[in-house]
Amino acid sequence: MNLNCSLWQDNSMSVKRFAFARFSEVTEQCFLLFTLILLMFLASLTGNALIALAIWTNPVLHTPMYFFLANLSLLEIGYTCSVVPKMLQSLVSEARGISREGCATQMFFFALFGISECCLLAAMAFDRYMAICSPLHYATRMSRGLCVHLAMVSWGVGCMAGLGQTNYIFSLDFCGPCEIDHFFCDLHPILALACGDTSHNEAAVFVVAILCISSPFLLIIASYGRILTAVLILPSPEGRRKALSTCSSHLLVVTLFYGSASVTYLRPKASHSQGMDKFLSLFYTVVTSMLNPIIYSLRNKEVKAALQRTLGKKNF
Repeated sequence: MNLNCSLWQDNSMSVKRFAFARFSEVTEQCFLLFTLILLMFLASLTGNALIALAIWTNPVLHTPMYFFLANLSLLEIGYTCSVVPKMLQSLVSEARGISREGCATQMFFFALFGISECCLLAAMAFDRYMAICSPLHYATRMSRGLCVHLAMVSWGVGCMAGLGQTNYIFSLDFCGPCEIDHFFCDLHPILALACGDTSHNEAAVFVVAILCISSPFLLIIASYGRILTAVLILPSPEGRRKALSTCSSHLLVVTLFYGSASVTYLRPKASHSQGMDKFLSLFYTVVTSMLNPIIYSLRNKEVKAALQRTLGKKNF
């Protein structure tokens, strides 16, 4: 369908309303993709909500590690809800439009939850470092107050970065075309529609990505470097296995999330491919969010037991 951008512009010729690109012109393909994404979305919401509920309602899980896991589940719920509902609507409806204000709101919440998750994953790595490298002082140093502070800082950084990025980008005028070559209001596809030179905005996006993606990732690497050193000198093979087991789920989540996000936001502009960017975005907005509850529940006996008690089942 050809979109008449002139209907979506004011007298200044700045686009005031956008439309998301079609996934496919074939109706059957759109319906199949709608079904797959909807199932993954529902699985993600259910799994993350159950993990958060199980942790909050089971006192045995009121520890720093599970406090951060509950926050991670809440972030995943917000992350997917900021993008997927509109994406599903665009797949099965001609109503693919979104206002400039709606697009800015979506971008803000996507950045808020995504950047907060980057910071929270670093806080979780720090928690594992303290538990393994300083076990005698762990209970006193990782106090409830410190955990709440780290979580608040993670959410606060996400909020400030998201607000700054969104305000900086949507202070621009958009000359068109009005169709976003993506399935949500992501940074690079929106900048591609802006008038004039956007090099300063692209540089700002890259700097924020370095600070909010690379910096937490370096903290994670440093934490696990110290953890690996501490584990290797443990005299007991069973002790080494147990120590590594407590970190394996978090490492897998970090790999999935940071791998796709880094390739998307830290690549040079010249190497960007919209097809690849769409695939990666779909992966870390839907697939990763669905896999996280599975990773943590299947590899953690305490979480499985808590879910069993929460669901009131004898077998889980």
